[in-house]
Amino acid sequence: MWLWWGAGALGLVLAGVALSQFWMARPTPVSVEIVTPAPVTRVLAVNGRLAAVHSVAVRTRVGGAVVALPVAEGDVVEAGQVLARIDAEAQNAVVRQAMAALDAALIARDEARGTYSRSLALGANVAPSLLESQARAVQSAEREVARLTAFLEQAQVALRDHTIRAPMGGTILVLDAEAGQIADQSTPLLTLADLSDLIVEADVDEAYATQIAVGQPALLQLAGETDTRDGQIDFVSRQVDAATGGLVVRIGFAAPVDAPVGLTVAANIIVEQREAALTVPRTALRPDGSATTVFVVEDGAARLQPVTVVEWPAARLIVTTGLAEGDMVITDATGIAEGQAVVVEQP
Repeated sequence: MWLWWGAGALGLVLAGVALSQFWMARPTPVSVEIVTPAPVTRVLAVNGRLAAVHSVAVRTRVGGAVVALPVAEGDVVEAGQVLARIDAEAQNAVVRQAMAALDAALIARDEARGTYSRSLALGANVAPSLLESQARAVQSAEREVARLTAFLEQAQVALRDHTIRAPMGGTILVLDAEAGQIADQSTPLLTLADLSDLIVEADVDEAYATQIAVGQPALLQLAGETDTRDGQIDFVSRQVDAATGGLVVRIGFAAPVDAPVGLTVAANIIVEQREAALTVPRTALRPDGSATTVFVVEDGAARLQPVTVVEWPAARLIVTTGLAEGDMVITDATGIAEGQAVVVEQP
């Protein structure tokens, strides 16, 4: 009886071992790609915001109370239009004083000229020393007129500075001042921008700074829109922000854009286009020490193949060396080992 039970148990153990060996020897199913040259475009996706090419924070050149503010946010103004007035009562008094002083100097100059002319008419009857003295008086009067003329002009310029005018045509984006407040040269009164010329300002990670250049095309999508607009890079900063590691780029539109400043814009910068290149999915890469490798299927087994790729933030990477057309690459290297038996899954 015990012999029968022992024989049965042994049979079960042997069957289990055989079954496990069967499963262990069974090849692992894998998905593969046949490497084939195809057109490739390297795109860098960044987010930016709309900005005006020409924008200025308008400030006053003189301090004082804002007595008039005849504009509002959103107003479209022309170059030279009055934007604000600063209390000019004291400066008006300075101008009047300068005018009075100049008038007195002109009278004194005319009197000095008249005296000198009469002495010249008397000829030899006037002592040379007197003529020299009168000539010096005329010169002194002339210099005083010139000095007071310059002082009056300076006072009038300062008076004009109490009226703030638009330095260019544009739209009032932000109105910072209010009538009655005290303003100085450091106080922005308003922000004026030309909304007819908009660009996208964005930051590019420093890892890609050397591959971004002026003239590269871009596809731009404004927040809230589904269509894209054509553009190109107009400016690339020559300095990386040490705090953020970002490089400022400005992207211009191929056609005028009517949208608010500050709107978010998704930009796809086209860095490179190749007519025929070999690519693999990023999931196929397997870091192997200092080298980058992929698994290729050869004779029913997974074999490691060192490759060189163009590192780029994309789902597919360009392979420059290590693969040839027709190679069968495993698309997901997770859990695969060198020499492992594999079988290609049928699509």
